[in-house]
Amino acid sequence: PASPSPHVVPAPWSNESGVDPEESFVAAICSCHLLTFLWLASQKKFVVTSYADTAIGFMTRNDEGVPWVSRVELHPQITWDNSYQPTAEQLAALHHEAHQQCYIANSVRTEIVVADL
Repeated sequence: PASPSPHVVPAPWSNESGVDPEESFVAAICSCHLLTFLWLASQKKFVVTSYADTAIGFMTRNDEGVPWVSRVELHPQITWDNSYQPTAEQLAALHHEAHQQCYIANSVRTEIVVADL
C-alpha cells in the first residue's frame, strides 16, 4: 500500500506503514540498476551470488522552492562466485554501463551515483 510520508502529511491522512512515492522512486532506480547490472555481468560470464543495495534518496528544493529527489546514491554490496571475479576497472565499467542502459535512469533528471567505487 502507498501513502504520503507522515513527515509531510500528518496522520490520519497518511499511513506510516505505507510506501511513500519518494521511496518508490528510489526503489525503482535501484531495481533498474540492479537488473541491468546483473544482465550485463552475466553477458561477461561473471556469476553474482548475491546483490543487495541500501539506496538513499536526497531531497532538495528547486529554484521555485519545490522539493524534489535531486540525488540517489546506490550502495550495492555484491558477492561473486569465487571462480571468476571482475577487477576494480571491470566492476566500474559494469556499473557505468548499467547506468547508461537503465530505463529509469534515462527517464529522470535526478543525479544517480554508485557510491563506494
